[in-house]
Amino acid sequence: MIPTGQILYPQLLDIRDKNLVIQETKYTVSSIKPQFDFRHFERALHDIERLFRGHYPGFRACNTDYHDFRHTLHVLLAMARLMHGAALEGMSFTEKEINLGLISALMHDTGYIQPKDDTEGTGAKYTLVHVRKSILFVRNHYRNDGYFQDELANFSDIINCTAISVSMDSIRFASANMEVLGKMLGTADLLGQMADRLYLEKLIPLFKEFEEGKVPGFASEYDLLKKTSNFYHVAQTRLKKDLGNVQRFMVSHFRDRWNMEKNIYQEAIDGNINYLRFVLKHNEKNLGIFLRRNAVTMQ
Repeated sequence: MIPTGQILYPQLLDIRDKNLVIQETKYTVSSIKPQFDFRHFERALHDIERLFRGHYPGFRACNTDYHDFRHTLHVLLAMARLMHGAALEGMSFTEKEINLGLISALMHDTGYIQPKDDTEGTGAKYTLVHVRKSILFVRNHYRNDGYFQDELANFSDIINCTAISVSMDSIRFASANMEVLGKMLGTADLLGQMADRLYLEKLIPLFKEFEEGKVPGFASEYDLLKKTSNFYHVAQTRLKKDLGNVQRFMVSHFRDRWNMEKNIYQEAIDGNINYLRFVLKHNEKNLGIFLRRNAVTMQ
């Protein structure tokens, strides 16, 4: 257990350390349900780490630098924190619902991983269809699983909430809790990446992913950086309206866990965007230098 006096997240926890992120995730989940059985979670975590490292049968290793294992774990931690905050505010989750939330976070970007026989380019070419492919991976992974085989539609609905192109009104959730979990995952996906200390540095690899994936609307790396500043407003609207403002649960989490009356994710996002705007205004010719944050691959 991480000592309660240690501060967490960009300024708090060394999020480059995989073991610390997983440890904090499990501590947070145990704060929701002290007797939580982590066997399903640990099995899924083991399989997804194998997948990203190229040791999962039938798949190559992850070769996208933005949507990588680091991002997956950041989304996982954000998801656990949102569920914890909601529980503190009176929401009740069953153990299976918590598992659905955690494992959806672990598997939400599996659609970027190339099958073994696909040796052309990288998984970035799946950018526009990666959510659908992620859902297909989950369905195949759990189709014969006694615990989850009746939850495949719920996995699909939850993961679909990470697709900005999917209207939330078009998803027919099985229950109010499934809807909340879906909105939490969509929120965790945005918060996890935009609050990352290395978010700005990773925008250059993101452009390369968009370029290979034929994502329209970005003429150059500089164009992506400029539009990221504007995307901040799009993201804030999505968080507050489409995703039901479930990010509000972060305040309860950080109050209980760290005695801090704030949403650290939002503070980190604001800091990233403000710095990006400063760099765009004053250092246009040296963007690569000023955005460099010494990215370290999660071990």
